[in-house]
Amino acid sequence: MTIGDFSQATRLSAKALRFYHREGLLAPAAIDPHNGYRLYSPEQIADAQVIRRLRALEVPVDTVREILRAPDIARRNVLVADHLSRLEAQLDATIAAVGTLRRLLDPPTPVAVEHRSVDATPALVIRQTIDLADLGDWYVGASAELREQAERAERAGCSIAGPLGGLWAAELFLDERGDAALFQPLTSLASIPTLGGRTRAETLPPTELAVAVHRGPDASIGDTYAALGTYVAENELGVAGPVREHYLREPDAGSDDVETEIGWPVFRVTR
Repeated sequence: MTIGDFSQATRLSAKALRFYHREGLLAPAAIDPHNGYRLYSPEQIADAQVIRRLRALEVPVDTVREILRAPDIARRNVLVADHLSRLEAQLDATIAAVGTLRRLLDPPTPVAVEHRSVDATPALVIRQTIDLADLGDWYVGASAELREQAERAERAGCSIAGPLGGLWAAELFLDERGDAALFQPLTSLASIPTLGGRTRAETLPPTELAVAVHRGPDASIGDTYAALGTYVAENELGVAGPVREHYLREPDAGSDDVETEIGWPVFRVTR
């Protein structure tokens, strides 16, 4: 079959067929030695249809090549599933971006702010200096480790005094690297067992906070941060120190909605 006939049979343009030849996806069955024309066999139509369908599904050329060369169906399925996961992640990111853009078109919702004096807090703590890009993975690992150690402390007679919390240094966002901490408040450190891993027993210092609560998808928590930061800038005397979060409700399998209490450190001159 000439490249014209093959193009008509497969609905692939001559330009696409030349590109797939260069990329090693679909080599012609023969090339005329006199004029250099590409010639294809009817048996190649099935491969061409597979390539066209995969590329229409935004499968990268390198992945298409791997799929075509896969030694068995199991490996082929793994490659397709990996691409599906990438598409789903891109879709989630797109949905989040659409939601953010829609919120920009809506009038901002005022945030309710309360003031809180927090006493010194006994806690189990995991601290580390991390890169901002690693925050999500670090949170997942540290929170699982901290919960395990908190359960051991409870069995030893310690009492949990509130939800899991986080401390985030300004440098983590300003310089994309800074101190991060997760903590589990306790009523006392008196009965603390020997701790393992990265977990340490500490007494967090007292602090004054301007507090707002974010309710909704975690992707929109930046809106609450912006509203609280604006409030502090206009009405309070902000001080150096980490923002303190408490995770009142974390996402579950059925929903990505969260309820997070955000505490901004301030210096109070009135009560």
